[in-house]
Formats: sequence, C-alpha cells, structure tokens
Amino acid sequence: MWFLNILLLIFILGIIILVHEFGHFIWAKKFGVFIYEFSIGMGPIIKTHKGKDGIDYNLRAFPIGGFVSMAGEVYEDDKKIKKDKFMCNKPWYQRLIILVAGVFNNFVLAIIILFFIAIFNGATPTKPVIGVIIDGTPISETDIEIGDRITAINGIKASSWDKLQIALYQKSNNDVYDFTVKKSNGTEEVYQVKPKKVKNDKGEEVNQFGFGINTDKEYGFIPSIKYAFNKLGSIMSSMALTVTSLFTGKISLKALSGPVGIYQVVGSSVSQGFTQIIYIIAFLSINVGFINILPFPAFDGGRVLFLIIEKIKGSPINTKIENAFHSVGFILLMLLMVYITIQDVIRLF
Repeated sequence: MWFLNILLLIFILGIIILVHEFGHFIWAKKFGVFIYEFSIGMGPIIKTHKGKDGIDYNLRAFPIGGFVSMAGEVYEDDKKIKKDKFMCNKPWYQRLIILVAGVFNNFVLAIIILFFIAIFNGATPTKPVIGVIIDGTPISETDIEIGDRITAINGIKASSWDKLQIALYQKSNNDVYDFTVKKSNGTEEVYQVKPKKVKNDKGEEVNQFGFGINTDKEYGFIPSIKYAFNKLGSIMSSMALTVTSLFTGKISLKALSGPVGIYQVVGSSVSQGFTQIIYIIAFLSINVGFINILPFPAFDGGRVLFLIIEKIKGSPINTKIENAFHSVGFILLMLLMVYITIQDVIRLF
C-alpha cells in the first residue's frame, strides 16, 4: 500500500508542478524568449525528448520540483543567443507575466477542481458558523449556541474555517482563548474558553474545544462558483496567517510539514475516497502558488520583488546582487526543507 501511496504522491506533485511550470513556459514562448529546457522533477534526467521547437523536454528522477530554463533570466548569459531572445531584455510587463504565470496557473487549477467538487458533492460553508456542539466539552459550558458565528479568536479575525483552525493552533496566554462570537440576534459577545487536553489517534496531546462545522450544503452552478473562489481565499488567508505566526513565534517551525508529511496526508486521503484525493490536489496547488509568490529569494515572488524595485528606481538591479540574493535564499530554503523533513520523520516514531 505504501508503494501505491508514493506513486499517488508523485502523480499529484507532478500535476501541480507541470501546471505551474507550463505557465512560465507558455508565456515565455509567446513573448519570444529562448528556452533551453522544460523539466519536470529535479536531479538526473531519466527521459528526454527534443521538440521540433528545439527545446529539450525532460523528466528527471526526483519529483520535488521542476523548472523552465530560459536565456537571460537575470542578465545576458549566452553569446550564441540574439539579444532580443533574452528574458532580461524583454519589456517589463512581459517579464512580470512570465514570472507570475506559474502561480496564476496553480490558482486556476485549484478553482477548477474546487468547482467540480462542489458541483458533484455540494458546496460546504466556508464561514465559521457553528453546526455542532459536543456535550461535556469547554464550548458546551458557555452560552455559545449552534448557529452562532465565530468572528475572531484572540483578536485574530476568523473569516473562514481554515483561518479559524490556524488561529486555534496558535499559542495562547495561560491556554485561554478569547472567542468573539456573533449571536443569532446580531449581538457580539466575547467568551473565554480553556480547551481540554486530550490524546489524538497518534497519542499526541491536543486541545479539544468541542464544536464543529455547519455541514449544510448548497447545490448548483452559482453556489459552486462562489464556493471555489471563497475556498481559494480561505486557504490563502489561513496560509498568510501561518506565515506571520511563524515570524511572531506563535506557531513553531515544527508545525510545518515537508515531503514526508505530505505523503502521510496523501496516504490518509486514500481511505477517504476519490473526492478527498482531488481536494488534496487543489489544496497543495494553492499552497505551491502562495509560497511561490512570497517575496522570498529563489521564489517567483522574490524575482517579482526585484522587478518592482527596478521599476521604481528606473534601472536594472546589479546582477551580482540579485544572483547572490537568490543563491543565499536557495541555500536557506534547502536547509529549511532538511529541518522540516527531519521533524516529519521524528513524528513518525
């Protein structure tokens, strides 16, 4: 079974990477940038094909990424290529489109998948309206009722269930959480809730509050469209909160998952059925898109940041500075991946 799960993980990551890199590729090609290679995966080449367009289409050994190799991504780096074929010599707006096209494709893929999930299975609510309260839990001991909407946790706006879960995961003073709740009569109340410590399936100690989502579904084209876009915004806002919480220390780096953690998620989704597997593709596609657009070195967002600086100052950035910036960022990123993977392995035992 583990082997099938690995194959499924490779398939899922392959789709997401292919969609992302195809965004860069198709716009670079459209704008006349010289392209050396389009690769899915990293490491040694296991299959290659020379296209009629002269581009090498490669499948590489390790399904942990992919890339489009273009001439002049930072500066004129090949004397055999015509100047107008270098990416760095293209108009500013064309370079911007090429850089953001991968992220855009990831979001489009997610929206399409989420739309079809809602069409066939119904659109579940994204707003944090309480649908279940479990007797004998901390929430049941308050005046919070089914139908109430949680608007904030510890002052953090909870615009969706996804963001609410991240807010609840954060460290809280004295382990007491302030729930800001909009009652059915329109009034807003603040409740202090101290969660109960319980053991999960893995034997880990977690907080139990004792409430669940409203599972009423809507069907039809319009509700499905709304769900797809609302869910995209919901996951992105929860990721933004996660990133800021990492910097403020409210969430530990140990909470992050790498390839091993993703494998576990994919493995558990198999038992939940086809719909859950498809949802994981959408969820991971949003994650890849969001992470890539962050203004961090080596990410698409880091390159976009340099483009914006270039536009503001009216001249290109020193190429040595930009290359050093991305090189250092890549090293830090690899070190972070190693750390996260180690934590994933530790959690297995």
